[in-house]
Amino acid sequence: MKKVLKAVPTFSALGFKKQLLALAVCVSVGVGMVSMAEAAPARNINPPALKAGAPQVYVVKKGDTLWDISKRFLKNPVRWPEIWASNKHVKNPHWIFPGDRLLMCTYNGRPIIGKDEGDGCEGIIRRYTGGTKLQPQVRIESLNNAIPVIPLEYIKHWLERSTIIAPESITDTPYILGTADQRVLAAKGQTVYARGNGLEVGQRYAVYREAEPYMFTDANGKKYNAGLELIQVAAGTSIRGENDITTLELTDTYNGEVRRGDRVLPEYDPMLPTLFYPTHAEDVVAGGKIVRVMGSIGTAAKHSVVTIDRGRLQGVQVGHVFAVNQTGETVTDPKTKERIQLPGQRIGNIMVFKSFDHLSYAYVLDSELPIKVGAAIQPPLLDD
Repeated sequence: MKKVLKAVPTFSALGFKKQLLALAVCVSVGVGMVSMAEAAPARNINPPALKAGAPQVYVVKKGDTLWDISKRFLKNPVRWPEIWASNKHVKNPHWIFPGDRLLMCTYNGRPIIGKDEGDGCEGIIRRYTGGTKLQPQVRIESLNNAIPVIPLEYIKHWLERSTIIAPESITDTPYILGTADQRVLAAKGQTVYARGNGLEVGQRYAVYREAEPYMFTDANGKKYNAGLELIQVAAGTSIRGENDITTLELTDTYNGEVRRGDRVLPEYDPMLPTLFYPTHAEDVVAGGKIVRVMGSIGTAAKHSVVTIDRGRLQGVQVGHVFAVNQTGETVTDPKTKERIQLPGQRIGNIMVFKSFDHLSYAYVLDSELPIKVGAAIQPPLLDD
């Protein structure tokens, strides 16, 4: 059981309803967290280029995301962390809510954007540079109203109900042995039996079904399993234990019934990215590509979720933004009859929202053309 816990995201005692509140807190952190922006500085010394017609004033609306707002101001929205002017004097300078007024200002010849506190650009610059000590102010606002980095509805299933673990970690994991009423399938309100050690009475557990493994081929032509995907189908509470058999009462089911052989793991609370920032070539092992389009056998587009073959051990972090390059078509030269591969082209951007050892889930921020499995991922251009 200990092996399993090392391979999956950190578990928390927070329930899902409490997590929704915590999620809003963490999401709101994404707007201009200076320490994170400084940890991933842009390699381009030129200031970010403003979009034609970028507003001098923008009032945040319900339904906005940080990525949407950055696109209103910048030609290259991934450079948003470079221009956000946070207030160094308040405890949580990064929260942004519907109704907030964002002002476009200029500081040392570079554009910056900050939250208007009633004193315009002068006040934004003063707070940003730490020039004035202010008295603490209290703002009463539901944290659930804080705008997210990306829209939760498109990634909710993969964020909350899917994980990838090392294939060897599944060996000693408890599994569903049978049901109290001897049915093949079980759902919410029914009782099931799990076999395996490590389950504690009174604790809440998730029931996962094994999905298709991620099979790759190494440089020597040998196939290997890079990760096993698990999809949560239910959750329940352990009510009784005897030897290695534990009785679970199913309290929730998600998009399917519980079957014999399904795996039992502790529940964990998912967390959204708190910021997006560009990936730099020296940070991540080169040669990455999209290896699966989640929930589809076809192509990905804006709002889709994809899996990339780079994870934490290759340098990928939650919040990393990659450009997507589609491989050029191979054609026959009409004159020489040679087979020629046409140049590839950048067709979109993706942002990592959940990372594992060797793989990561990413959300498609935008795409000019359908994104196919095999498309290459690279650091985004920062020339604007």
